[in-house]
Amino acid sequence: MSTHTTDYLDAIEHLPEGATLVIPRFTWDDYERLLEHLSDRPHLRVSYDRGKLEVMSPLPEHENCVQFIDDLVLIFSEKLGLQLEKYGQTTWRRRRLERGVEADACYYVEGADRIIGKRDIDLEFDPPPDIAVEIDITNPSSGKFPIYAALSIREIWRYDGNTMRFYELAGAAYREIQESRFLPGLKPQMLVEALEQSKIEGQTAARQTFRQRLQNP
Repeated sequence: MSTHTTDYLDAIEHLPEGATLVIPRFTWDDYERLLEHLSDRPHLRVSYDRGKLEVMSPLPEHENCVQFIDDLVLIFSEKLGLQLEKYGQTTWRRRRLERGVEADACYYVEGADRIIGKRDIDLEFDPPPDIAVEIDITNPSSGKFPIYAALSIREIWRYDGNTMRFYELAGAAYREIQESRFLPGLKPQMLVEALEQSKIEGQTAARQTFRQRLQNP
């Protein structure tokens, strides 16, 4: 790791919750070495866009939302009988594009068959996840959208603590949609209602209500 990179390690390792560090000139090789160095700190979110590095330390509320959305996605996919592979905060990157990103959560649905059993997924040969989830409570994720587009991730869900929006890749940019392409029938408001209930009555009650609504639409 270069001396230049080592100078930033202390700042990254002591990044307060809710803070973001942006480094405008960072080489790809240093980015990959930094990912290895931070492998035991999975709470950090690291993105890279053609020389610009961004490291974000989420708030606890951020992580709670991620875990609960994971529960809802699993419930919904099982209700539809869909194959689902969850890949959490995996780092997705392509050296040729000089871009990399870590979603808050990501899922293979349509592409699940192609990655089951693989220990290491390489986007140079393997498909990207179908869905990426971004929680914008700590920091807005709009700056990551060009990275996701370059990596051909076809659907993004974005939750800001109050509203949820779904987007699909259309050409080189994203456009808002009213229902998930990969989980047919799942709409943003369904997740928002469950999230709001979880804040008041707890996650167990909210999961139960979500299941009941799926059984009795």
